[in-house]
Amino acid sequence: MNIGIFTDSYHPDVSGVVTSIDMLSEELKKRGNNVYIFTTSNPNNRKKRSGVFRLPSMPFMFYKSRRVGLFYSPRAARCVKRLRLDIIHTQTEFSLGIFGTIMSKQLGIPIVHTYHTLYKDYVHYVSKNKFKKTTDDIVRIYSKNFCNACNAVVAPSKKVFDLLYDYGVKSPLKIIPTGIDLNRFSEENYKKEELLSLKESLGIKRDAPVVLFIGRIDKEKSIDMALRQMPEVIRRAPDVKFLIVGDGLATEDLKALTAELNIENSVIFAGVQPWDKIGMFYRLGDVFISCSVTETQGLTLIEAMASDVPIIARYDRNIDGIIQNNKNGRIFKHENELPEIINEVLSDKKQSKSYVKNARRTVDSFCSEEFGRKMEELYKEVLEHPKKHRTKSYNIRKKFKSLSIKARRTNV
Repeated sequence: MNIGIFTDSYHPDVSGVVTSIDMLSEELKKRGNNVYIFTTSNPNNRKKRSGVFRLPSMPFMFYKSRRVGLFYSPRAARCVKRLRLDIIHTQTEFSLGIFGTIMSKQLGIPIVHTYHTLYKDYVHYVSKNKFKKTTDDIVRIYSKNFCNACNAVVAPSKKVFDLLYDYGVKSPLKIIPTGIDLNRFSEENYKKEELLSLKESLGIKRDAPVVLFIGRIDKEKSIDMALRQMPEVIRRAPDVKFLIVGDGLATEDLKALTAELNIENSVIFAGVQPWDKIGMFYRLGDVFISCSVTETQGLTLIEAMASDVPIIARYDRNIDGIIQNNKNGRIFKHENELPEIINEVLSDKKQSKSYVKNARRTVDSFCSEEFGRKMEELYKEVLEHPKKHRTKSYNIRKKFKSLSIKARRTNV
């Protein structure tokens, strides 16, 4: 098959969406398919990638580190036509996603969509926490209409499946978790001397315990929750270091909070790291912590588990079926539970090893090979039985108009 993937987010961006696309592209190619990626231009991109086509773009006004491209480019459209695509797979509901739906209609080929982002948890970037009811309605309506214009929709988790069902999505919904390359995180890839050298370069003593976070540093990740509990963690384990790998809009706020709590000597902001070195950073952790409740799947949790790092995660529906409390990790619901749980995982080595052993069995079902196989099966199903229904775009505009009138009337 000739498969076109349309996405607003791709290298040099670092995100779960980029990871998912890389895994999918690689596995589909292994299975004999041709994969072409259409994405936004990026001034920070220094590496040309075969089969990747970039459309002119500009920074997203509400989130400068993200970019939006053209909804349509005649030049890019001619390129898509020359490739003789069999199917289009969109990974965004916006610029490149809209371009993908246009090309699907022009070429008369099926379109599959993966719903990666729970926008209801991100609209604060646009609304600044105002007009919440209206923005939530817009997210629901736009998501429903976009998904209903597709032949099939992929949900990375049951949490996303249920959300789209509640939104009123009628297109066939299928849960396909994003896979990861388990070999990338294997212990055999990293020499002990290399890990100790990296630890030393970060200013961490050889035997100092490391609490680890890897990911995008933004408000919805709730890293501040862990930071606020670090003084008590440090009181119990004075040598402990909180290693934060990544960057984002909340970085400066978190650094300010660190100074306010007077724990600057115990917190390390390592910044964004090259993807080919991320496995080494996971291996530095004695415990991996996630406080976010906005994830669609939680790939970093799976990556940490594959790296033999014990997990502590705040409860959310996205971890159902992944983390089992006191079996392959620990789950907390309230912030003040964190110091006790962190101390327990760091001090009880026997129990921590048990979590790691059980976690290895869990991650086997998230291998990249299974991800590619399931997605290819879905493409074939759609090609054999293309869905006829397509929601007309005027429904979105009509609803937006009514919402705008409602907002003015209620002065929200």
